[in-house]
Amino acid sequence: MQNDLLIVEDLLLLLLDDETGTPAAAGTLPYTLGGAVLTELALLGRVETGKGSALNGPEIIAAGDGPLPDPLLQAAYDQIAEKPRRVQPLLLAIGGDLWKTVTDRLIERGLIRREKKRVLGLFPVTRLPAADTRRETALREEIRAVLLEDKTPDPHTAAVTALLSASGALPSLRPALAWSAKVYKRAKEIENGNWGASAVNTAVIRTAAGIAASTAAVAVTVATTTT
Repeated sequence: MQNDLLIVEDLLLLLLDDETGTPAAAGTLPYTLGGAVLTELALLGRVETGKGSALNGPEIIAAGDGPLPDPLLQAAYDQIAEKPRRVQPLLLAIGGDLWKTVTDRLIERGLIRREKKRVLGLFPVTRLPAADTRRETALREEIRAVLLEDKTPDPHTAAVTALLSASGALPSLRPALAWSAKVYKRAKEIENGNWGASAVNTAVIRTAAGIAASTAAVAVTVATTTT
């Protein structure tokens, strides 16, 4: 499968219910989307993790130079390059406004559509149902093979899977993916960077996995404080 979408775009495509466009794990969505962007920057070698903190997670530091291949990634990188920040506030700083940006991009690509209706003829409601499911179906098959058949994923698929696991959304995706104790264990392995992609530098895997794990920690904290 060609990876012509960003990790954050594929992630949101999977999180959106195909019929209603309602995202799974909506309460922690800004953190999850921010984590997706940071993970992609890590896989590109453009961020590194510094010293950890029990309160706000590891420090994220800009690395490398030159322009990035997408303006969304460039904007996030520029924020990090201004000054190193801890991962928890950075996830929200990057992901706080990404919902609209990424849904607009998915609409432009023809993958979802925007429907505006009125409930009972009075209350305006916006839905984001699927428009073209071929990309999502292919990605689901890749993830299913990784989780159920122990297929070694490419870095992009591994990152999407890790973030789905980190967000806690895997068991509540619609349409549903297979879910079991084995799937949970395998998903956690992916989240922790144990996916055996020898083509990717170990340090890069460690950084990406650290961001996914930090995203999970933030998601748990947010979910706990809002329930």
